[in-house]
Amino acid sequence: LLGGLDKPTSGELTIDGVDVKKLSGGQEHRFRRQKLGFVFQSFHLIADLTALENVMLPMELKGGMTNAALREQASTLLRQVGIEEKRHTHKPGKLSGGQQQRVAIARALANNPRVILADEPTGNVDSITGKRIIQLLKQLAEQGRTVIVVTHDRSIAGIADVRLEMEDGRIKTMENYVPPIVNNRPLPQKTKGRKRK
Repeated sequence: LLGGLDKPTSGELTIDGVDVKKLSGGQEHRFRRQKLGFVFQSFHLIADLTALENVMLPMELKGGMTNAALREQASTLLRQVGIEEKRHTHKPGKLSGGQQQRVAIARALANNPRVILADEPTGNVDSITGKRIIQLLKQLAEQGRTVIVVTHDRSIAGIADVRLEMEDGRIKTMENYVPPIVNNRPLPQKTKGRKRK
């Protein structure tokens, strides 16, 4: 739902001022290209492209940049996530799991998204690389982006500003959640099984 890949059957879902439920066809694609960055657990890098080309791809799809500008921006992002320049021309098969995940994060940042959705970003890397990735995600949040992480890793959950714990598809607990304000009034919090007075 947050990625705009599925639509809610009821209620409202607004992401960065966009009513996701009302999007259709090309609007959905533009919304994902412009507002969202995806970091997948299994990286989903394109095997035949270099690290640099993988990061350039979302920017090419968005359009509006010269090839030189694409290369420069992609190179900057790769350096930002800790990928040395000599590795920029390596294909995913020649990179470690941690390097692949950092390339995936750089690719997620390519179009300067407001929201980053990360699915188990430390699931396929060693603990040292996992700590680096957690730190990088924290830095992105501190820069003003919304970083949403789905994880079983308690070390990530421990540093999150807001924590939602789910069990069997339902929210079990919420920590540090502040309801959004709409029309100068906080939205009511609904709790299943309990009537509001």
